[in-house]
Amino acid sequence: MVTPNIIPRSGHKISRANISENAIKVLYRLNNAGYQAHLVGGGVRDLLLGLEPKDFDVATDASPEQVRSVFRNCRLIGRRFRLAHVHFGHEIIEVATFRGMQEDASPSDMDATNGMLMRDNTYGTIEEDALRRDFTVNALYYNVADFSVIDYTGGLADLENGVLRLLGDPATRYREDPVRMLRAVRFAAKLGFRIDPACEAPLLDLGFLLRSVPAARLFEEILKLFMSGTAVQAFEKLRHYNLFAELFPETDDCLAHEEQQFPITFVVRGLHNTDLRVREGKPVTPAFLFAVLLWEPVRRLFEQLVASGVHYSIAMQQSGGEVIARQIAQ
Repeated sequence: MVTPNIIPRSGHKISRANISENAIKVLYRLNNAGYQAHLVGGGVRDLLLGLEPKDFDVATDASPEQVRSVFRNCRLIGRRFRLAHVHFGHEIIEVATFRGMQEDASPSDMDATNGMLMRDNTYGTIEEDALRRDFTVNALYYNVADFSVIDYTGGLADLENGVLRLLGDPATRYREDPVRMLRAVRFAAKLGFRIDPACEAPLLDLGFLLRSVPAARLFEEILKLFMSGTAVQAFEKLRHYNLFAELFPETDDCLAHEEQQFPITFVVRGLHNTDLRVREGKPVTPAFLFAVLLWEPVRRLFEQLVASGVHYSIAMQQSGGEVIARQIAQ
């Protein structure tokens, strides 16, 4: 049993005025239906840092089916992680049932080859849920019943000290879900935090685990890495931890054999432009992002084809098609 650190309303800066009205509705309706319901994760973290959250997630002791019985505008999604999505027009409030400890999960939920957690639908208490989350700074709960913040993991201290720390054994947690390595880089870049040394060391050796992650999930995480306003920092950290090579192997090979730093300069300038557009509230397209990240291997193949006698227009089309096809097949 872990005794939480409970910070009363007077001890933190979160105000309901900065929380989505729809998230507040979800919290109160679940409370009124007899269930625990707390704001959790990045929304709480960002509010405590004085940032504007991109979305708001709710954790509850209600099962997904019970959540659906409370909200007519609710859909249940996911097999690996069963979630409830409560729809309010274009806004979706994600509601997750408290997760239980991994020891209670069936062996069939794990991939025996690499330790990856394939399903996580074992439910538990708020304390267990906190200990099952990835980083301490994401394991903070806002209780709308009394406006307090609940901290089971020391997340508040890490938030104040600018430290990104995984809960549990870092290598095991990365093996359970390799995307956590990319999340570590993304949060460190976005928040300007340093990664705890114990959590940092395995990053250099476990990048290969990303090869087992479905392409659609990797694509989503790549967009988060490079379209959040800190793409340059994310790029530098990915290269530092040898993770960029797992995401863009051909580009990484080009960067390793650069000529007068041109490839890196080109990529950094493109990512810097992306960061500026994000900060100015201008649209950024994935097509531009991938054009920047894949341009160097396309350019080199184009030059090889032209040198072999292929016409310029055909060489450009062929080089782009081949590089993109290989990237998709990674």
